Amino acid sequence: MDAHEIESLQPRLSLFLNGFGEFFGRPEPQQHLRTYVRGQLSDLPRKSIEPMALNFDTPPRTLQQFLSRAHWDEEGVRACLQKRVAERVSDDDVGVIDETSYSKKGGKTPGVKRQHCGATGKKDNCAVTVHFAYAGAGGFRSILDGELFLPEDWSQDRQRCEEAGIPAEMVYRPKWKIALELVDRAAQNGLRLPWLTHDEGYGRIPEFHLGLQQRGQLYVAEVPTNFCGWCKGIDRGVAASRVDDLVRHSPVFRDQPWETYFIKEGEKGPIVWEAKFVAEFYLSDAGKPAGPYWLIVARNALDHDEVKYFVSNGPPTTPRTQLLRVAFTRFAVERCFEDEKTEIGMDHFEVRNYLSLKRHLIISAVSLFFLAEVHQEKREKKSGTDRLPGADGRQRHDHQLVDGRRQAAAISGS
Repeated sequence: MDAHEIESLQPRLSLFLNGFGEFFGRPEPQQHLRTYVRGQLSDLPRKSIEPMALNFDTPPRTLQQFLSRAHWDEEGVRACLQKRVAERVSDDDVGVIDETSYSKKGGKTPGVKRQHCGATGKKDNCAVTVHFAYAGAGGFRSILDGELFLPEDWSQDRQRCEEAGIPAEMVYRPKWKIALELVDRAAQNGLRLPWLTHDEGYGRIPEFHLGLQQRGQLYVAEVPTNFCGWCKGIDRGVAASRVDDLVRHSPVFRDQPWETYFIKEGEKGPIVWEAKFVAEFYLSDAGKPAGPYWLIVARNALDHDEVKYFVSNGPPTTPRTQLLRVAFTRFAVERCFEDEKTEIGMDHFEVRNYLSLKRHLIISAVSLFFLAEVHQEKREKKSGTDRLPGADGRQRHDHQLVDGRRQAAAISGS
């Protein structure tokens, strides 16, 4: 949004932020919240503390102390945001688990180290955070929560952690355990989404599947080709097979025709996938069968080399279109990260203590939620529809996922 648009939204933004006022107490922190959010929503090229503070005639040190020392309840702010989301949840809404990274110089940013950095596509000096996002009806999408991934070498160096303000009780946990913590935290705040999805980085972990199952959380998870299990008619004396081998050799897949589904509109036209489904798949839990689950294989109708595998704990009566709708909703989180980094500068933070980073993530979620509300209203006024936009910003039809033979025929020229 440009400066004129931001200025026109000031009355609405003030009313929106008043809803979080009780967690800041004194007027000064409330004003600093407004400055921080206005800075994130502004058209400043760099949205770190100093340029945001100077743009609104605030001493930078004051805004730094707002994040690092000021007394306000950041947990309450997060809970309030999640309760607001809970009020709008419908049966078609999906939660998404994913992570993002921030390329950083030096070694003072909490959790920073040389590790895989999605921002640069290689091993690089960066910090990583795990997130819980929301993809709702009408194209509404926002980040609900985020937590720092603390690498093992950081966790073992408690002096370094103390210098960065990392609490003694915060230790290394694999990313999938952090993801379960985010799901639990949302549930404690009254937010339970009907469905959850995530990529194969989380789907490859059987314990994560079982953790969601124990929580009664329905999900559709992408899994890697070497994810192991058994199909219908399992023989407990036979070792589990890779899902790509099951799809190639198991009769329940081999003898099943491909079904064609229209997924969404892409930049070059309709995106169509073909899929096969088995409702009696048993994943391998320490070498023992657990289930039954759905096992789904999907291939791009125009490029059969592009293949995805999904596992779901949805009931056997779940419509296949719904399973695919949830599976392909995952890409909404990529747009959330893009919005947070390009629109509000979430990756522009320059902090050296954990509390500042934690508060920055929470305020960024608040800013993105406000931005999502504004964008949804504009989209509805412009289009008169409530279809979910894809990552490319064009209308997508995930909420009306249908058999796509007609669309497939159209793009093949037949």
